[in-house]
Amino acid sequence: MKLVKLKTIGLKQHATLNEAWLQSVIAEEPGILGLGSVRLRDKERIQPTGGRIDLVLEESDASIRYEVEIQLGATDETHIIRTIEYWDIERVRYPQYEHKAVLIAENVTARFLNVLRLFNGVIPLIVLQLSAIETSEGVALHFTRVLDEMPRGLSDDDESTYEPASFQDWEKIGTSETVKLAYDLLAICKQIDPSLELKPNKHYIGLQRQGIAFNFATFRPQKIGVKVSLKMPMSEEIDRQLNDSGLELLEYARRGAYRIKLNSDDISAHAELLKNLFQLAYDGRN
Repeated sequence: MKLVKLKTIGLKQHATLNEAWLQSVIAEEPGILGLGSVRLRDKERIQPTGGRIDLVLEESDASIRYEVEIQLGATDETHIIRTIEYWDIERVRYPQYEHKAVLIAENVTARFLNVLRLFNGVIPLIVLQLSAIETSEGVALHFTRVLDEMPRGLSDDDESTYEPASFQDWEKIGTSETVKLAYDLLAICKQIDPSLELKPNKHYIGLQRQGIAFNFATFRPQKIGVKVSLKMPMSEEIDRQLNDSGLELLEYARRGAYRIKLNSDDISAHAELLKNLFQLAYDGRN
């Protein structure tokens, strides 16, 4: 097999392949970043303190948002601070979502990589190093994840990680009717364990047992319906049951959870299926 030598080109000094071009390419095909099933939410979003976020991406079920800063050339302190600042502003403005900061640069220097590692663990930070490769057909872009967000324990395993919220807060995010759907689902869960109660916090309405968080399932009321996460491994049988049910099945979460969007009719029509799924998730936590 013939060895093909690849020619890497720098974009910072390139006449036409500039930051605006790169931004447009990513906006059109955000999947090339390797962040999963993401889509464009916004581009050049203006910030209250000045400046603009290059890109705001979100997962297909809109539960996670990525604030993306693009830098051609080598990393520097200005872009690092900007990445963290924009992430912080967005998470305060839109607390109903989980937020992650993403920095893209052509050259992530060892010095600043060490600095970025200091932030990791406190800030969900992802750093991607970009390589632009010239080919006979055009330019290929390759993104290498040189720093990933530090794996965290499940928030339901450590009570101190909860950020308090109330049911009234969730009624503003959703409605009083969709918050009631969480109570309808709790009634099904109580058939499995009568001691279970709802526990609202900043990112979802969870479950607790005897005052201790026990989130085998979590609920996120929306303006229409409620999103349910069921923590269990994927299986062909569960996939079949959900597909056959006709329920709105969202993308399986990378943290290990089936995600479903339900309305009132779904809950009443599929109460037995939901109970079986809750039972599987509950048994997996015990």
